[in-house]
Amino acid sequence: MSTEASLVWGLLFGCIGLGYFLYGKQQRKAIPFMCGVGLMLFPYFVSNSIVMVLIGAILMAIPYFVRI
Repeated sequence: MSTEASLVWGLLFGCIGLGYFLYGKQQRKAIPFMCGVGLMLFPYFVSNSIVMVLIGAILMAIPYFVRI
């Protein structure tokens, strides 16, 4: 069951994921590209808002800490 909070978080993470996706594609960097795909897709499979925020925060932090 979807709540308003999960819809808003899903939209926010999807927009950030699109930015990561486009950046990774343009710069030919795999980690931002894959994190962007993950950020755009995972809200479809997670309905709990707290878990969604945790997963989204982890996926957004990965490109910052992993520099390859």
